[in-house]
Amino acid sequence: MSQHPEDLLQLSREQMRTLGYRVIDQIVDHYTSLPGKRVTRMASRSDLEERLREPLPELGTDVHQVLHQLQSDVWNNMMHTDHPRFFAFVPSPSNFVSAMADALVAGLDPFAGTWLEASGPAQIELVTVDWLRQIIGLPDAADGHFVTGGSAANLTALAVARHVKLSGQNEGGAIYFSDQTHSSIERALKLLGFTPEQICKLPSDGQFRLPVEDLEKAILRDRAAGKRPFCVVANAGTTNTGTVDPLPVVAELCTREGLWLHVDGAYGAAAVLTATGRSVLAGLELADSLSIDPHKWLFQPYEIGCVLVRDARFLRQTFQVLPEYLEDTRLKDEEVNFCEQGIQLTRSFRALKMWLSLKVFGVAAFRAAVERGIRMAELAEHTLRQSSCWEVVSPAQLGIVAFRFVHEGASPKKLNTLNQQLVGKTIEDGFAFVSSTILKGCTVLRLCTINPRTADEDVIATIQRLEQYGHGLV
Repeated sequence: MSQHPEDLLQLSREQMRTLGYRVIDQIVDHYTSLPGKRVTRMASRSDLEERLREPLPELGTDVHQVLHQLQSDVWNNMMHTDHPRFFAFVPSPSNFVSAMADALVAGLDPFAGTWLEASGPAQIELVTVDWLRQIIGLPDAADGHFVTGGSAANLTALAVARHVKLSGQNEGGAIYFSDQTHSSIERALKLLGFTPEQICKLPSDGQFRLPVEDLEKAILRDRAAGKRPFCVVANAGTTNTGTVDPLPVVAELCTREGLWLHVDGAYGAAAVLTATGRSVLAGLELADSLSIDPHKWLFQPYEIGCVLVRDARFLRQTFQVLPEYLEDTRLKDEEVNFCEQGIQLTRSFRALKMWLSLKVFGVAAFRAAVERGIRMAELAEHTLRQSSCWEVVSPAQLGIVAFRFVHEGASPKKLNTLNQQLVGKTIEDGFAFVSSTILKGCTVLRLCTINPRTADEDVIATIQRLEQYGHGLV
């Protein structure tokens, strides 16, 4: 006997409401109890294999039992990147309104690739992208769309740069950036088929910025060798130190030499909301393309990135393909098919969480939250300078400060080992988490303080604990 359609992959109305309330309760409990939780928790692969490996289930399990398993074996074995004392890498502070927006998107399941299938969501994306365009200061002709994150945004932008400046051909092309540039740029170039010989990674200057004089020499040298310089990637807030490259000078050089300027603002571009950020990020508006990650300093859940292009026409010129099975989606009037502006045909309605949280909180609240992140890094630097056992390697810049534990008489190798061990101590302890990086051959620690729920006491107590760990290791 065949099953009735209503029996297939369905819950009753009451079952759906019960499950929904239970899920919401888990999310609310997470937000409200987060400051008291361990920041770090990690199980071994063998332990998780024992807990979670099972045959493909032929029959279903009670949903409440499955939620219990999630809580005990999955959610309890992860780091909380939204924790107020998660200072490693780049946190994702998130917010409850945006989490609910993602729930709505998952539930209503819009296909956000074409205007035909989701005109309302498409219009929301147009509006929200334009809000970001206005924040950055790009001209009215600029446009873009939401992608998974900074990696996809950088890949999209570099594909457009290649199309515009090299007519879509790699041969002879040369691209330039500093050694502080995010690894997603090199990964994107690899995916686009560029060889290592076409990539010029310049050593950064003493302030970890792109050295413009060396950049100009490299471009002239490559032209003389028969190469085709086509793009410079500048940083608007590096992951290592929060450094911003000299954007106005780089932009002037690119204009003079006929090169595309891509600005990787995945981390720092959102700081332009503030007075401090506008000063540091002067020239951001001169970019030909720009990436920004709202799941970083615009407090959105994963995944959401945005690519903006100064001349919106270039996006469609680069990516538009119209197969016969999409004939019904042909554009009319001012309609927009986002699938024709990037690499995804099937794409989710990522814009809703950014739009809804801006509508509910207002941009002033976001501005204040970004300002707080900047101030927290300055507080961290001030605290570090009060003790002789810390060396500030890179001062507070756009919410990041880099530093290292020092000990009289210790060799450079010993100091590198010592600072790396401090990261392990934070993982073991669980009170806070910091990450390390390497600057000019030295292993250093870094704090990224962009979570608006981080209190002064969180920063101070974390540094005090690190100091205790350091003395214990010595």
